[in-house]
Amino acid sequence: MNLIVRAAKIIDTKSPYHNQIVDIQIENGLIKKIGASLANSDHLQEVILENLHLSQGWFDSSVCFGEPGYEDCETIENGLLVAAKSGFTGVALQPNTNPIIDNQSQVHFVQSKAKDAATQLYPIGALTKESLGKDMAEMFDMKNAGAIAFGDYNKSISNTNLLKIALQYTQDFDGLVLAFSQDSNLKGNGVANEGVVATSLGLKGIPNLAEELEVARNLFLLEYTGGKLHIPTISTEKSVALIKEARAKGLQISCSVAVHHLVLTDEKLDGFDTRLKVMPPLRTATDRMALIAGVIDGTIDMITTDHNPIDIEHKKMEFDLAKYGTIGLESAFGALLTVLPLVTVIEKLTSGKSVFGIQDATITEGNIANLSFFNPEGTWTFTKENIQSKSKNSAFLGQEMKGKAYGIYNQGKLVISNE
Repeated sequence: MNLIVRAAKIIDTKSPYHNQIVDIQIENGLIKKIGASLANSDHLQEVILENLHLSQGWFDSSVCFGEPGYEDCETIENGLLVAAKSGFTGVALQPNTNPIIDNQSQVHFVQSKAKDAATQLYPIGALTKESLGKDMAEMFDMKNAGAIAFGDYNKSISNTNLLKIALQYTQDFDGLVLAFSQDSNLKGNGVANEGVVATSLGLKGIPNLAEELEVARNLFLLEYTGGKLHIPTISTEKSVALIKEARAKGLQISCSVAVHHLVLTDEKLDGFDTRLKVMPPLRTATDRMALIAGVIDGTIDMITTDHNPIDIEHKKMEFDLAKYGTIGLESAFGALLTVLPLVTVIEKLTSGKSVFGIQDATITEGNIANLSFFNPEGTWTFTKENIQSKSKNSAFLGQEMKGKAYGIYNQGKLVISNE
């Protein structure tokens, strides 16, 4: 699709057009021309949107789509359409499907389901067979098939030697290991952050130590083995400090934080709303502010939605029994702008690409057109009408938002939300 984008303000600190309002002519999936008031002699389609801003395409390092096995929660086709309308040109798909994505045939399957979408799907292969934490999966084969990293979604590897071997083995092919960090024994039967709120509500607590002890262990392993390690969705003040120390030692360590941990705290649990039951749990205001500081000072590399659709049968039930997880694609941009500056939000929604080995797409003439469209102004309230995912388990229902994503241009396709 060839077109001209009119009067767009570029937000891309790597681009010579950063903070400029320009027109962009796109032909055959490439940025052909950037300038003011470009002529349209070929009568190309024009994109004109209110207060339009453009950045490099956003990348989400953790999404779940269910398919195969849990299509009642979400399908790859609809999930990628939701991602596109939410401003994401690329998503990393977690392997928690049925069957688990733990071999090259499963990698090929999910890729085949995504081949015609505007948003690109990058599979994460399971680190262990069936994500059971016992035997290493076929990581080299999955890497050759297109997997960008290896980890068991929301499962810590209790076998320290297995994680050590994985870090050593993946160095042979420059693989990235994901290590969700939570000590299952310290977590026990906990369902919410250990503290005043959980105690007052009569909920079993999950201490910060359950995460921090695993983060420290995994960093010690990385220091011993070398290799590349990514710790997803950290949630505590001490975790930020531990990763900052490890980076100062020169370790190849990266980490992410989920949108909901930057915006919400455990104080929201007073109504026992199971849509707020996430893993790791929502923490205190002190932890939230430390996470925001970690984003701003660069300790935290990227922000993820940790989008996890759960069907109503597993969410609309007692808090103790409900499954962990929230959807987050539709609400991500609007929620982040309530707590972070625009340039920081864009940086943290795009910087994950370099960690996961995905090509950068600076906005300049001759480059691939991989673009996210958005308006950073205006406030509104997030409701069920704003949810286009099959599952509606959003922790952000009723939350005030700032700014909206319009959509994307990627893979030669334009997707604009009709909201």
